[in-house]
Amino acid sequence: MRLPVSRAMEVCPVEVAVSVLGGTWKLTLIKHLLGGTRRFNELGRLVPLANTKTLTRQLRELEEDGIVRRTVYSEVPPRVEYDLTARGRSLEALVSAMDVWGAEFISQQRA
Repeated sequence: MRLPVSRAMEVCPVEVAVSVLGGTWKLTLIKHLLGGTRRFNELGRLVPLANTKTLTRQLRELEEDGIVRRTVYSEVPPRVEYDLTARGRSLEALVSAMDVWGAEFISQQRA
């Protein structure tokens, strides 16, 4: 278990959620993975403002926290795919609600 998550467990469940899901692009990655399995470069194209180093770090943390599964195929060139675990899929309602809220916020700001 990552140290920030174990520390958050001593505080409250909200802090655990923030520790696991908080971070640059994590919720956006989860949103895209809700659509199905994706390869690293595909995720990079879907989140164009994220640099490779950040994307790699966030995916590794999500994998370590049991949200994302990383599958490496022994091919040349190597193929790596990411998909959500059952725990990751359980975030669908939360991510969907945040997506709706964010769209409404954008709409109101532009009005």
